[in-house]
Amino acid sequence: MASRAKVGGWLQGKTVRKGGIVSSTSNTRSSTPQVQSTSSTVFGGGVKDASGRTSEYFSMDDQCPVCKSDRYLNPKLRLLVSACYHKMCESCIDRLFTLGPAPCPICNKVLRKLAFTPQTFEDLGVEKEVAIRRRIAKEFNKRREDFIDLRSYNDYLEEVEDITFNLIYEIDIPKTEARIQAYRAENAALIELNIQREEAYAQALKEQEDAERRERETRAMELRREEEEEREEREKGRREIIDKLETSDKNATKIITKSRANAAKRTSARSTSTTVLQSNAKLLRSRAAQSTAIPDAPHVPLEDDWYAYEDMFEMKGSGYEDFLSEAVRKDREGIMRGGGYRIEEAWQRALLGAVAALDLPPLSGLPTPFHVDSGGDVIMASS
Repeated sequence: MASRAKVGGWLQGKTVRKGGIVSSTSNTRSSTPQVQSTSSTVFGGGVKDASGRTSEYFSMDDQCPVCKSDRYLNPKLRLLVSACYHKMCESCIDRLFTLGPAPCPICNKVLRKLAFTPQTFEDLGVEKEVAIRRRIAKEFNKRREDFIDLRSYNDYLEEVEDITFNLIYEIDIPKTEARIQAYRAENAALIELNIQREEAYAQALKEQEDAERRERETRAMELRREEEEEREEREKGRREIIDKLETSDKNATKIITKSRANAAKRTSARSTSTTVLQSNAKLLRSRAAQSTAIPDAPHVPLEDDWYAYEDMFEMKGSGYEDFLSEAVRKDREGIMRGGGYRIEEAWQRALLGAVAALDLPPLSGLPTPFHVDSGGDVIMASS
């Protein structure tokens, strides 16, 4: 097996061609440019990281606009993007900006060496828009709950989009930057609060993913354990059948049938207990998730004086004829009265609910489907 090449400098690794991977010790020269990369995953559109995302884009047709060097002349050519979104090779960046800030040779904007970053997207316009939107999203991070109504939230989103549009297409840059500075000064506390919220949400999401991963691992271990127990159970049952056949003088068919029935009962009991444990664990997890995601509402005690209405009615001594009373009367074994149930309490609660709102004045200013006659009786209007 070939040994791995030592990594040194920024670009080391296998030599790559458009047609495939060849040995770095090959002495043949081809007209196809050769590219080297630090990543083990190299493809025609750039370098991918471990997650499969493009960490740096490059093309076989790359050429430095300053020194005109290309991959044919320099297989290790690496282009970086400046703050003004112009590409330059590392050699030109070292030559022009090592001594300090200097103007861009393309647009004359003053640049620093540390401001150059790798290119992620093929289109530099997309690269610029993504960078600007990331910058704006860090400061304009208000949420829907920060506004009193949906209209205010939509106006805020429209303002953010206007600022982003101006920065992308370089429209009124000084005025747009002044708007950003004014917003930052006015909403500094809220910006910091929303940053903390985002960090807390990211942490909660990470913890949830870790919990789900641990749960999957636990389920896999439990499944392996159950499979092992079933295998041992089958082996044990087979040995029991053999021992019984050797020592018993009963019918072999009956012995085998009885042993298989006992094994089926044990398997059913084990699966039932496992199902119950899994359902209980799932219920506990769902309750824990609800308790963490939804805060408990503050307790508001009942302000109505329930027992202030006892003088507004008088309960009949002989009781009332209803299906509950009849069921209690027919309960000779006392099952319905076993927990201290008294039918009189049900009657009292029903009467209290009936007279609780009689002292409230009727609503005014609304059309009512009834009227009161001279005798004080309420007469419903016909439809």
